[in-house]
Amino acid sequence: MTSEAAAIAELPGGPLAYTLRRSPRARVLRVVIHPDRGVIVTVPARTIRPEHERRAVAFLAEREPWLRKHLGRQADIARRIATRGGARDGGRIPFHGRLHRIRVVPAVSGLRRSDVVAFDDELVIHRVAADRRADGTILEVWLKEEARREIEASIGEHAQALAVTPTAVTLRDPRTRWGSAARTGRLSFSWRLILAPPEALDTVVVHELAHLRVFGHGPPFWTLVASRRADHRVWRRWLHDHSAELHHALTIA
Repeated sequence: MTSEAAAIAELPGGPLAYTLRRSPRARVLRVVIHPDRGVIVTVPARTIRPEHERRAVAFLAEREPWLRKHLGRQADIARRIATRGGARDGGRIPFHGRLHRIRVVPAVSGLRRSDVVAFDDELVIHRVAADRRADGTILEVWLKEEARREIEASIGEHAQALAVTPTAVTLRDPRTRWGSAARTGRLSFSWRLILAPPEALDTVVVHELAHLRVFGHGPPFWTLVASRRADHRVWRRWLHDHSAELHHALTIA
């Protein structure tokens, strides 16, 4: 059974907080930097208890320069996102890969549902007085609708050329992947792709559609992806580099 415990490693560069995770599925000791939870060290559950913390600290000490570098980068990203203000009046969030300022105005008389209108550099929330939802909730609902519309349009553009037919499409908010495909033909996507440039969204759609023909990531798969998105590496890298920004974009500091 997986277990976790908070711990402190005394390293040459100073103390470092981390989570020590014991997992029956782990075969080797490994360390990851989670965008929300920080440093997580996973050790095999079979590791003798008195030894697992000593091994974890030694492992972190070997990788301290790498850890400090990436933790510093995460802190810089967090500060930059915080200055934008998040999903509130006057805040800024990315939409289609460009920052848009949020403006909240009263809805016109007769409008029964709060709505959002997108302009070149603004997202205007037309708020109905009786709507008790937070501005961020109204905005998120609208973003999900936009994401579904654009993802379905992208599927319509590429599915026939790739000779595949999805059986269902769902939108979710996963933390570690932008899309997934099942052998049953079901596709799932992160709604946060609407915050990224359209080319990035399109790349993820092509990627998952290609999986309906080729499961795995061998050369035939990447050849198929490149047949529709020759620049897929550029946009996969963009999503990797901006993952924290997109996942925290609506957060109010």
